[in-house]
Amino acid sequence: MSSSKASLAQPPFPANRQTDRSTEIWSRLVEPYQGFLDEVGLLLQEQVATFEPEIVEQARYVITNHGKRLRPLLVALAGGAHRSYDRSLVHVGAIIEMVHLATLIHDDILDAADYRRNRPSLVANQGNHLSVLLGDCLFAHAFQISTAFPTADICRSVAQSTKRVCTGEILQSFRKIEPANRDEYLRIIKMKTAELFGLSCVLGARYGSLFDAEAGELKQFGLLLGTAYQIYDDCLDLFSSASAVGKSTGIDLLQGKLTLPALILLEQADPDEKNELRTKLMRWERCNTHWLMELMNRYRIYAQCAQFIHSMLNESREQLRSVTPSATVSPMRELTDYLELKVSELAPNDSFENEPVPCQP
Repeated sequence: MSSSKASLAQPPFPANRQTDRSTEIWSRLVEPYQGFLDEVGLLLQEQVATFEPEIVEQARYVITNHGKRLRPLLVALAGGAHRSYDRSLVHVGAIIEMVHLATLIHDDILDAADYRRNRPSLVANQGNHLSVLLGDCLFAHAFQISTAFPTADICRSVAQSTKRVCTGEILQSFRKIEPANRDEYLRIIKMKTAELFGLSCVLGARYGSLFDAEAGELKQFGLLLGTAYQIYDDCLDLFSSASAVGKSTGIDLLQGKLTLPALILLEQADPDEKNELRTKLMRWERCNTHWLMELMNRYRIYAQCAQFIHSMLNESREQLRSVTPSATVSPMRELTDYLELKVSELAPNDSFENEPVPCQP
């Protein structure tokens, strides 16, 4: 492992591919909330500056290596931050983002992931020992910020959600190779990913411009959106490439995680193919990828996954019917449209960009 001083300023991959259409949707969606997201980013920078001097650089590396900040955006959408917002809403966004970043560090440790968002991951740069402890520091600091609120509501909510996220990761490790079924898979990703989407919506509603009566509908919207997003991310891991998505791919199978594409294939493959697939999955090697992709294409697995994601997004839109403020509902629907477009942009044949590699005898 290299030291933090050799901290990988140059991205190893080109920027993520994105069509003009998806760029247009995203820009239009985010523009009214950009000020809020910038404030969340500044608050996060201020908070990591309070860490012990020896670990500020590593903490800042994690904070600055962020994606689209979907969770703070959901806080802003549910809180009506396109108009005006209280400083407490910014703190909510920062707390949830800090918890999320902590979970990403721990994910990269568990997955031995080398890259995250076009940069080497913290674990690749600093090793497991420092990374797990820094992730713990971020968790702890998120809770410390939440104690500044006048009631224990936010601290309790963040603690419960963090527990569910970590439990989801544990359950996933229990279900390696032999998950029960699709329902079990969905239960796990609802906990480990969708939970923070739901929390972002419900806390945004409570500390923004909406009433608690509508926070429940918005939480369900967030849970459904987060589930759809995780399925899409699982598809990226299998059907795309590191150069396209800017992070390590092909990790799920190497770690023994069966996601929706593999589960559908196991359901539909003929007995001989299923037996061979199970045998290979028990000790997965990257050299089997080309064989697997041929099988996936023959059974049109990605098309079925895409249809499943579309159905989840439709359910999430249904949840918005009972939410009153149209100014909040419209951008939330646009967010589902954006994810739907990203699903349609993914080309499953990306995995064939390299020639098949023979397995070692």
